[in-house]
Amino acid sequence: MPPDASATLPLPFPLDLDLTLGPLRRGPSDPTIRFEPDGVWRAARTPDGPGTLRLKHAGSRLVAGAWGAGASWLVAHVPSMLGFDDQPESFKPKRRLLWDLHRHHPGLRLGRTGLVFEAMLPTILEQKVPGVEAYAAYARLVRALGERAPGDAGLMVPPSPQRVAATPYWAVHRFGIERRRFAVIQLAAGRAARLESTTALEPAEARRLLLTLPGIGPWSAAEVSAVAYGDRDVVSLGDYHLPHQVAWALGGEVRGTEARMLELLEPYRGHRARVIRLLTLGGIQAPRFGPRMRLRRIAAI
Repeated sequence: MPPDASATLPLPFPLDLDLTLGPLRRGPSDPTIRFEPDGVWRAARTPDGPGTLRLKHAGSRLVAGAWGAGASWLVAHVPSMLGFDDQPESFKPKRRLLWDLHRHHPGLRLGRTGLVFEAMLPTILEQKVPGVEAYAAYARLVRALGERAPGDAGLMVPPSPQRVAATPYWAVHRFGIERRRFAVIQLAAGRAARLESTTALEPAEARRLLLTLPGIGPWSAAEVSAVAYGDRDVVSLGDYHLPHQVAWALGGEVRGTEARMLELLEPYRGHRARVIRLLTLGGIQAPRFGPRMRLRRIAAI
């Protein structure tokens, strides 16, 4: 099936689609995105409607094709989603670890989707629960409340805010979502139009507005900001593991506080989100002590 919209873009810089778009994948069973050896498929609900995007390399160019009502919007936003305006070459870390990680990931670029509710839905599901639990709940929710993506890629488009807002809690309890998180999701769904308007603001101001939404704290606002606004300096405060990760990687300290994390990241202001992404890609983790968070069976409660 020929695409409804397409474009071929020159690539004057290295671009690794898997690294760059990796944060958009919410677990291995995410039905909205698929990574293949020769490219990436992604389904999204744009301001113009649902759409499916296909990205693949063609020599020194990138070929984008899209299907559905949101096809033109998706193709037009490919440069911002892939961080064409990112400047990784301006990152000059003096610490050897960061220099090596940066050098070994030349195709990593930090972009923005420009879709706030899309980023907020899985982020709320990830609040204070193990990632594997949140990923499973998100996949189930999308398959139940979303819709088949345009084209024949076999993907699903995330549910519309209207569908989420109209869904009774009992319908999602079986997905492993407790009432508190779903209440926050429905509140965000009811204010989706206002949330989408924040993409026109500077990331710091947009985050401030996100924090006025009940149930959205600094961690959630930062996670949404990195994905939807392309904030390359945001740090997710309130993350249990992140202060330890940064303290171990940059200070050789087994445990760290948020204050210590920010102190160690300060020399990299402007690139702090890049530092954290590189540490994650490098598998840098502080030694663990004690048991992991226990998985819960909310659907059985």
